Amino acid sequence: MPLLRRTLAASIALALGALSLSAQAQTTTLNVISGGSQNMVDYVTDYLGPLFEKLNPGVKVSVVGTGPDDAGSQKMLEKLQAQKAAGAATWDTDVIVPNQQKTGEMVRDGLLLKYRDSIPTGKYAVSQSAKQALGVNVDGYVMPMFESQTALAYNPDLVKTPPASYDELRAFVAKNPKSFGYNGLKGGMSGVAFVVGWMYAYGGNPETVQQGPYDAKSPAGWKKAFADLKSFNQQVVFTPGNAGTLDMLNRGEIAMGPVWVDMFQSWKAEGRLAPNMKLKILSPGMPGQPYYYAIPAKAKNVELAKKFIALATSPQVQADGSVRRFNWYPGIDANVVKPVLDAKVWNQLFVDVTPAELARNGKPFPLAPYFKDLREQYEAQVQN
Repeated sequence: MPLLRRTLAASIALALGALSLSAQAQTTTLNVISGGSQNMVDYVTDYLGPLFEKLNPGVKVSVVGTGPDDAGSQKMLEKLQAQKAAGAATWDTDVIVPNQQKTGEMVRDGLLLKYRDSIPTGKYAVSQSAKQALGVNVDGYVMPMFESQTALAYNPDLVKTPPASYDELRAFVAKNPKSFGYNGLKGGMSGVAFVVGWMYAYGGNPETVQQGPYDAKSPAGWKKAFADLKSFNQQVVFTPGNAGTLDMLNRGEIAMGPVWVDMFQSWKAEGRLAPNMKLKILSPGMPGQPYYYAIPAKAKNVELAKKFIALATSPQVQADGSVRRFNWYPGIDANVVKPVLDAKVWNQLFVDVTPAELARNGKPFPLAPYFKDLREQYEAQVQN
């Protein structure tokens, strides 16, 4: 009997081992690479990935972060280029989340799949950034993960009628010196965005600067705009970074300044910013930037990748994930997200800046060569 029991136990163990190996063999891994800050990786790890796995038994979502800005997305670009050069039949990444600049380069290099019209949420991609990425036609290749936007934050106790345009802001600051603060060109991207918006207002040909083609002679016409900005800067307060602008606004040291909307809303939700603070996007526009969901041209699990992105860009997930969790503007049409958001959340995000105003005055950052010219001329003509 002991021998029989040992034999039976061994048989059961072998059977269980075979079942385990079979289950492992049936598990499909969806490989995701995300650029951006750690919170974007956490979003997939903690929320989107588990949700997708629950809806798709047998699928495991694996996500790796490559870091923010161009450097993070450059790593994805180089990885896809290497696999293309090696002639691999399939590539080992299924979904990528790159920034605008590198997405355009990937499309130009033939590294991405044109998939948007084959997913049910593709019709919700209505923003300009879903079609153009800093001058490159990316229409059909991407779905915006979210829209991150800059705006003018102001204290309504100190500013009864907020400026609606750069012209009105200049007039207000001339009458109320040191009421406005921003972090310049090197103190954070909200300050960069303010300077970019100034150049869209006064530098001439903003559509060309945003969409191309690049003309190396165009920046020669920016001298007056930069001279006016240098004079304007004599009447403002320079803040110590993106967070510094919000801090000084909350303490009443300035009455208004440019901020990232998601950061502004998060600070309000955390009680770090007075609840009466408000937002306004200055006309003719202030820039923002999305990150995109994209599929490599030879992804191994294309259909699964499409399902993943369709889930990520569904109205419910955009409401629960992008808006409620991170205070991002949705990457899809805000009007299809509204019905699944409670009124309080909608009002927090869209009462100050309506979807129509966001569509009208939310602008992209400049083409890379114009952006480089802008930074160089600012340093030469404004800082000196």
